[in-house]
Amino acid sequence: MKEQKRWCVACLATLLVGMTANCMAFDTHVQEDQTPMSATDGRNRLGETTSPYLLQHAMNPVHWYPWGEEAFAAARAQDKPIFLSIGYSTCYWCHVMERESFEDQEVADYLNEHFIAIKVDREERPDIDEIYMMAVRIITRGRGGWPLSVFLEPTELKPIYGGTYFPKNNQNGRRGFISTMNFITEKWQTEYDSIVQQANLVASAVTNRLTTKQDPVPLNSKVIEKGVSTLLSRYDSARGGFSNAPKFPMPIYSDFLMNAGWDIPQVRKSVIKTLDQMFMGGMYDQVGGGFHRYSTDAKWLVPHFEKMLYDNGQLVSTYAEAYEKTGNPTYAKVIEETLNYIDRELSSPEGGFLSAQDAESNH
Repeated sequence: MKEQKRWCVACLATLLVGMTANCMAFDTHVQEDQTPMSATDGRNRLGETTSPYLLQHAMNPVHWYPWGEEAFAAARAQDKPIFLSIGYSTCYWCHVMERESFEDQEVADYLNEHFIAIKVDREERPDIDEIYMMAVRIITRGRGGWPLSVFLEPTELKPIYGGTYFPKNNQNGRRGFISTMNFITEKWQTEYDSIVQQANLVASAVTNRLTTKQDPVPLNSKVIEKGVSTLLSRYDSARGGFSNAPKFPMPIYSDFLMNAGWDIPQVRKSVIKTLDQMFMGGMYDQVGGGFHRYSTDAKWLVPHFEKMLYDNGQLVSTYAEAYEKTGNPTYAKVIEETLNYIDRELSSPEGGFLSAQDAESNH
């Protein structure tokens, strides 16, 4: 128990946002089975978990651990860095990386020999995801996403290196997963001090980003006007939306503009064009109703086919507000079709709602 308390004081994951209660919570996934897994018996430590995402990897040849003290203790005892993989059950590129790397015996053998591998479901542990997503964005200068792939030193779980999806082999200038593991292994064995120094720097930056509180700003008409003008400066007048490719729906932007500046012609035009372009393109499911997660191009044409409950829930509210303001019957049709889709596809027979629908169809 003394060792547990010592680690809790040090562990990065509980210091950053004042989550003192989470230190003991990290032990909730520790399994009683201490038997070492072999690389060929098709079994690892994820089989007794409840997360759909972790269960998807339960038959990988990778010796996955769930997040917990058992994994940390193994990494410290064996003096191995940790490979942390974070994703969720309907994540397309998570599935791709599993097929290319985590189901591949060559990759699994190397990973099992040189690292302790941990799987985390971001929907189950958003606190862990937030911390290491910030670390990866610092390392990659802003690039984040899932699967989140992070290498950690085992003592205090500080990030050494990270990225998102890695192909198995080097590809089009992108470093492959095997090359990345070789790189980390070599550095761990020959430049340990510099690795730890780098991890300390990243951890310090993460701590600063997640704990720094900004001074409150009084909410007045000038602040509102600045927000409106900032969004209008980002508005794509040719195709609608407030970014280039990829285009996300960002319903909160339209909600804000409708509430803060609807009487301004330019604002009204930007909202209407954005909502019209979204439902007329492939971003909207013209057959089944409901909105896909985002458009891969700038025209709202080619969607990423995953559908999220939270996107569709927010967009129903946004189109309802727009229908109330414009009386456009097409907006009512979009609302009805989207709610029908949610009722049909994202409603659980046991009650409640399902979080997302997978983008894959052939796997």
